[in-house]
Amino acid sequence: MLQRGKHLVAADRALATGGGLIARLFAGGFHNLIERIDAGICEGRIDATFPDGAFRALGGRGDGPIAIVHLRSWRALVRLVTSGSVGWYKAWAQGEWTSPDPVALFDLFMRNAARLGDTGRAKGPWKLVNRIAHGLRANNKSRARRNIAHHYDLGNDFYAAWLDAGMTYSSAIFAAPGDSIEAAQEHKVRLLLDRLALKPGQHLLEIGCGWGGLAEIAARDYGVHVTGLTLSSEQKAYCDGRLACAGLSGQTRIELTDYRDVAGSYDAVASVEMVEAVGQEYWPAYLESIARVLRPGGKAALQLISIRDDLFELYAANADFIQAYIFPGGLLIGEDRFRRLAQEEGLSWHDRKGYGLHYAETLKAWRGRYERAVAEHLFPAGFDEAFHKLWRYYLMYCEGGFRSGGIDVAQVTLIKD
Repeated sequence: MLQRGKHLVAADRALATGGGLIARLFAGGFHNLIERIDAGICEGRIDATFPDGAFRALGGRGDGPIAIVHLRSWRALVRLVTSGSVGWYKAWAQGEWTSPDPVALFDLFMRNAARLGDTGRAKGPWKLVNRIAHGLRANNKSRARRNIAHHYDLGNDFYAAWLDAGMTYSSAIFAAPGDSIEAAQEHKVRLLLDRLALKPGQHLLEIGCGWGGLAEIAARDYGVHVTGLTLSSEQKAYCDGRLACAGLSGQTRIELTDYRDVAGSYDAVASVEMVEAVGQEYWPAYLESIARVLRPGGKAALQLISIRDDLFELYAANADFIQAYIFPGGLLIGEDRFRRLAQEEGLSWHDRKGYGLHYAETLKAWRGRYERAVAEHLFPAGFDEAFHKLWRYYLMYCEGGFRSGGIDVAQVTLIKD
């Protein structure tokens, strides 16, 4: 049987390192790391049980999440101090640490990231190796399609097993507590489209069209023509079928086109959680493309994911777990820098609204749906337990980041001067 998703699970077997060799050689000499973690935690507390059975509470100086961690091997700390979040994931996958709720731990680490500094980030040769691995997957034109395929071409059947019926793979926005994920996803799309003041007959460009949910709503309910861009052949096939079934083929066109190669003139642009997949080196090209195709006075509505500006430099200098395993070539936005670049392209920045906790709730809902899909054997053949462990970790890791406030998702309107 063909094993699917193996390329994600095996990411560190290429260049990214989980700190395994150094962990085996020097596992006994890193107890001082515990003191550094204790000193760096000012919000929340870690209740830690160590391999020798000892218990210690770390932090506890201020309000915040309480994380319970059972450290089963000292190698886990070695992986953390040498290879950061890449090594910490590897330690979890190897059973070297466990927790009844890893989300609380990820939340706590992000809340205290400024004070912890480089404690949980790769260092020395491991930092260099992780950066080289990430750099080799930068989103130039020749590599971008492979990076997208790495994640999105896991298969439409894989994503259909746990996403909502609309196949929306970005943060929902809940109009009220208790709303279904389907209702919250449609609410998000309409909030974004309403920013554009669309009129029937206008032409909308969507950069990064996913599985076509926004294109369908825009064409059907707003009466506009939509051109959607994707680099995923799986997504294009799904979109083409979806829009044909909805009777919208005449109003919509889905292209396998890099955003840098888009041509023509458009009344409006929409882009949902696309720019994080671009990489800092290509932010100017992304913004130049928007400015180039927008008619004067036209609006672009973006939904983007950012990391706190005071954390951006340290974050950007280290390839993390997400970049190593999940989104090659990706990088969260440093909003101050990104906004300045937009303004340099003649795109003024308006009405920024953050929805970070909505993303945390979206990820929690996805994780619940994912677990049900595993339990009910809804996934196509080929995805093994090692892959499911990786995907669970990914969803928990991201949820903790959004709950902490260190990572945010926002909608913003750009207007071409």
